[in-house]
Amino acid sequence: MAHNGVLFLDELPEFKREVLEVMRQPLEDREVTISRAKFTVTYPSSFMLVASMNPSPSGFFNDPDSPQTSSPHEMQRYLNKISGPLLDRIDIHIEVTPVPFEKLSDDRKAESSVAIRERVTKAREIQSRRFETHESINYNAQMSTKLIREFCKLDEASLQLLKTAMDRLNLSARAYDRILKVSRTIADLDNSNEITSSHIAEAIQYRSLDRDGWLG
Repeated sequence: MAHNGVLFLDELPEFKREVLEVMRQPLEDREVTISRAKFTVTYPSSFMLVASMNPSPSGFFNDPDSPQTSSPHEMQRYLNKISGPLLDRIDIHIEVTPVPFEKLSDDRKAESSVAIRERVTKAREIQSRRFETHESINYNAQMSTKLIREFCKLDEASLQLLKTAMDRLNLSARAYDRILKVSRTIADLDNSNEITSSHIAEAIQYRSLDRDGWLG
């Protein structure tokens, strides 16, 4: 696996499960360990995983205008090819619904790529300053639990919102930390020193695959 690279996996459930499970260690520890009979070698493996998947073998899910060619059982079996522990290590889950023609033909201008790039660059500069005294830490995703507690302090409303989400979605401790990291980044993109309840709410929305109806 590439160091500091991007690994893009299209049609994620089509990969063998044992191959996908191998990624759990490097996603968590940012290093990969190769063990042989006479030696063990560890390499740095800090990479960004980007993956896409259809919700069923036919590609249709919860779309009333599309032919239902997969049964609920078949869809659940297809989704179950991706283990919960692997999904737990993916920070952002986004469900992309079909775009109607009216939206495709809409001539209203969206935010330009140049403007988005400028906003992202500013957020990365904020993170560089935040971690300038921390060796080998350059951005929010690299934060340890100790750093999360230092830089992701929540007010009472945000804390209660997160607690409710943890209970309702039955989220793990790992998901809790990842929500805090993502909310810190959302706040940085918003040029906000504090993490607010709106930042927490948005980060929670990016855990869609933890919910019942997907892999629940």
